[in-house]
Amino acid sequence: MHHDDFKFEPVRGLPEALPDGEVILWQGSPDPKRLAREAWKLNWILGYFAVLAVWRVMASAADYPITQALLHAVPFVVAGALAAGIVSVLAWVQARATVYTLTNRRVAMRIGAALTMTLNLPYVCITNAHLALRKSGHGNIAFDLSGDGTRISYLMSWPHVRPWRIAPAQPCLRAIPDAATVAKIFAEAAETRVAEPRLARVETSHTPAPVGVIAAE
Repeated sequence: MHHDDFKFEPVRGLPEALPDGEVILWQGSPDPKRLAREAWKLNWILGYFAVLAVWRVMASAADYPITQALLHAVPFVVAGALAAGIVSVLAWVQARATVYTLTNRRVAMRIGAALTMTLNLPYVCITNAHLALRKSGHGNIAFDLSGDGTRISYLMSWPHVRPWRIAPAQPCLRAIPDAATVAKIFAEAAETRVAEPRLARVETSHTPAPVGVIAAE
């Protein structure tokens, strides 16, 4: 029987229903294989154990026949396969639990497998975005946040942050397919949102102005 761990969400990937006027433009999740390679460094792990296996064979070949020397590398091959399997499972769990959302007003990131949280990043708090595009079309989109108190924790948000940018940490859509198209959607939505006039109410000693309109002296 199918079980949805996030069935309590009124809208997939969001902790509450969208307010009036807000619409979802795009939703997606990291590609598990790309996340394993980029965030969990799967290729480095495989390479490390491969080097150990080759070194063990070469060291054993000086005293044993090559067929027996090859057998001495088996523990390293098994350990490497086990480590790669664990990393792949962790990446798959993280990717499954993650939902990135672009609306016409904000970027929302539901992240965390054991401890789930949602980062809400209004476009007016994002000063810049950085696209790192791979040949496969996958990529990362990282965001610079304004210095008006908008901060995130690098450790709490990893791996959904720009690598090695710790202070300040930059939230990042990691290993997403068709990243160029997603970046275009973000750019258009952010530009439209930031360009919208903001209406404020100003109290004066004169006749009160209508709510939502700036009063002029």
